Amino acid sequence: MRITKRTNIAIRLLMFCAFNPDRLVTKTEIAERCNISESHLAQIVNRLGQLGFLHTQRGRTGGVALGRPMAEISVGEVFRKLEENVPVAECFADVDNTCPLKAGCRLRAALTDAVEAFYRRLDDVTLDALVCDNDTLLAIFSAPPCAKRA
Repeated sequence: MRITKRTNIAIRLLMFCAFNPDRLVTKTEIAERCNISESHLAQIVNRLGQLGFLHTQRGRTGGVALGRPMAEISVGEVFRKLEENVPVAECFADVDNTCPLKAGCRLRAALTDAVEAFYRRLDDVTLDALVCDNDTLLAIFSAPPCAKRA
């Protein structure tokens, strides 16, 4: 199982917001701390806002913050919502499926079960479990951006 870059960035973004619960963080800040392009980040912020994982505020004093408590954000839910239209294999793609075995292949059912097991395991992992008492991650997010690249 491989997650998309979008989902990877979304989790980094949510973790950064979790470390800054008392303020709005800017896209520029997140991009610098998480090594993400601002243009790519904007799309993900928008989607996470639509899904209720983030609260977004536009304007000069705007930024983003978690849309709900850390303990209520399941990594499995985030993955499901962001990966729902990404086919696991060619035979899962409605438009691009050219697999000649589709009618008789039993692998599709096994893969469906495996993906669901993957998500179920991540359902038990909440955002607070990723960040609470994680001093190493706090140090990474607190370090000046150029210090991380050295």
